[in-house]
Amino acid sequence: MGRRKNNANKNINTSASFPASQQPQGSKILFQDAEEDKPAMDSSNLDVSTTIPSDKAIAMDDDSMSEADAAVTGPNHGDDDQTSADYYFDSYSHFGIHEEMLKDVVRTKTYQNVIYQNKFLFKDKVVLDVGAGTGILSLFCAKAGAAHVYAVECSSMANMAKEIVESNGMSDVVTVLKGKIEEIELPVNKVDVIVSEWMGYFLLFENMLNTVLYARDKWLVNDGIVLPDKASLFLTAIEDADYKDDKIEFWNNVYGFDMSCIKRQAIMEPLVDTCEQNQIVTNSQLLKTMDISKMTSGDCSFTAPFKLVAERNDFIHALVAYFDVSFTKCHKLMGFSTGPRSRATHWKQTVLYLEDVLTICEGEVLSGSMTVSQNKKNPRDVDITVKYALNGKRCVVARTQHYRMR
Repeated sequence: MGRRKNNANKNINTSASFPASQQPQGSKILFQDAEEDKPAMDSSNLDVSTTIPSDKAIAMDDDSMSEADAAVTGPNHGDDDQTSADYYFDSYSHFGIHEEMLKDVVRTKTYQNVIYQNKFLFKDKVVLDVGAGTGILSLFCAKAGAAHVYAVECSSMANMAKEIVESNGMSDVVTVLKGKIEEIELPVNKVDVIVSEWMGYFLLFENMLNTVLYARDKWLVNDGIVLPDKASLFLTAIEDADYKDDKIEFWNNVYGFDMSCIKRQAIMEPLVDTCEQNQIVTNSQLLKTMDISKMTSGDCSFTAPFKLVAERNDFIHALVAYFDVSFTKCHKLMGFSTGPRSRATHWKQTVLYLEDVLTICEGEVLSGSMTVSQNKKNPRDVDITVKYALNGKRCVVARTQHYRMR
């Protein structure tokens, strides 16, 4: 999974709202300043709460991630006894990753507002926090009046979470349990609420959603709620000539040598990056909405058609995927978007470069389908297949491309 460097000077638009004519289809969440403590989101009628300074939004810059990367690629990386799941949990043992997520104000403030402004969902209820990390969501729930919160964390961050809970005088309400959801036993038979921040890049990278579904099926009461309960994946297309040349075409001539064999590999690796609004060439297409309260684990694999309509004459170098998250059980619909027309988050967007440069005219349609599935060798990785076709005035093309997020 690629990461764009030197991103900090990008002009991320932080205005509170956008005219309807500029909104991507199905992605119209209006953000308000975080200081106002209002809710947060980006789809049609959703009310969104938060701001994030652009210098804090660049989650994957080299400096901010160097120590976290070391946690994954350090001395234990060569241990043959470790599985891909072990590497995954080890990476969440490092405080740097949690600092990055906590400083994502869109993410963290939305959860805080959802919990504090909807205390009727939590008062006197038993709550399960899946993948608790530092325990921040558990602390929110305890402060909102939960009868008891069970915070489950598999990484060694669980030890820090216990200390954090004790330091804040909430040990009588919050119990931190270290272990995998699939292996632990709770001190109770059922819980009333499950809360989790399970979303990965491209929504499904790292495959934590299946863990939430396991917890739901095992412990949630019949009329219980899962927060968040809806997640939607969207697709759009962008012009990105400069960076495609830098990342992909670079391999054609490296100091006079042909290294194009690497180019073929590089184009298969999606890039996590923040796109600028002025790069967007087409409308946005909803690919998939997941109802976390009802779906099964098999629903994480799917094929969805798309039709992207050009909004101007331009070139298309890449497709861009992003997701919206909704909390529909709240008194007022709340949530947030990770889209390129919304405030930046640490998830950024996922860029999939095309082998072809598409010359598209206003009103022409780039159509196709996207197939998403877990990688068979490592289920925390995501395999993506895109079939696309354009039959335009100046460009006729049809192709299938394969990508892997890892």
